[in-house]
Amino acid sequence: MHTPIPVTVLTGFLGAGKTTLLKHMLKAEHGLKIAVIENEFSEAGIDSQLLGDEPVQVMTLANGCVCCSIHGDLTRALYLLLERQDAGEIAFDRLVIECTGLADPAPVAQTFFIDEELRERYILDGIITLVDAKHAEFHLTQAIAQAQVGFADRLLLSKTDLVEPDVVEALRERLARINGRAQIRVVEHGRIDLAELLDVRGFNLNPDLGLSPRPTLRPVLKPATPDRISTLVLRTEKPLDIDRLSDFMNQLLEDHGKQLLRYKGVLNIAGEDRRLVFQGVLKLYGFDWDAEWKEGEVRESVMVFIGDELPQDRIRGDFAALAG
Repeated sequence: MHTPIPVTVLTGFLGAGKTTLLKHMLKAEHGLKIAVIENEFSEAGIDSQLLGDEPVQVMTLANGCVCCSIHGDLTRALYLLLERQDAGEIAFDRLVIECTGLADPAPVAQTFFIDEELRERYILDGIITLVDAKHAEFHLTQAIAQAQVGFADRLLLSKTDLVEPDVVEALRERLARINGRAQIRVVEHGRIDLAELLDVRGFNLNPDLGLSPRPTLRPVLKPATPDRISTLVLRTEKPLDIDRLSDFMNQLLEDHGKQLLRYKGVLNIAGEDRRLVFQGVLKLYGFDWDAEWKEGEVRESVMVFIGDELPQDRIRGDFAALAG
């Protein structure tokens, strides 16, 4: 029986510094055996001269980390790493996948839900998105950049030294409206504590929704940027009927499954002392019973959806009817 290998997906805007961050991760003396899968569209290959042009090349670096360059299918590269690990040719206990700056992280995340064998050997830990503070306003006019922010479990701001503090603060507020679950950190020239990137547990079925208390947003003279992607939070203290809840979720996924980037919930089910937790990506989701509610604890159901142009008022109305 193999212990599943935690996987971190690294995505972000073109030029935001993903390759610089990867170089830091690979060269730092952290004692970890990290494998990195880098696709051929990255801005500057980590070791492209050494790895050459073969469809898949794997090389062990001096500090024990493993670099894998792929030209093609991600699934093939994932299996190749496992085969070499099982054969004793390489050794790694963590995996980082770099997505191109123009890539949608959804298919990468879905790979670890759909393929049963990969699901047993790898466990998706978190999606990390780098945001270029200097060029964020332009980048966020693109739907793919907003999607990268929406999918994230953690957002890393780069190039904050190149802009004024009030610009950084406004960007933080905008990112929080797009994705209310992701914690925001600053990365300086590719350097950040690896603890901020690893063991994020963004895909664990647990009651942690990642909704940290947000400071009151400053009044703005003009309306907030009309981003396509935003966070919808539904709450109720009324116990939910599990059959009606199931109908609500099935209808939501049928109508808007492709628009639901990430979602997670902790639910108070009528007649049940345990929390019901669920989470998903697009139309793929899982749920399970968690620990019992503590004595005196407020039994509140909270559902967090990060979606692309969701009809929020209608969904709120349907949820109110469900909870009514």
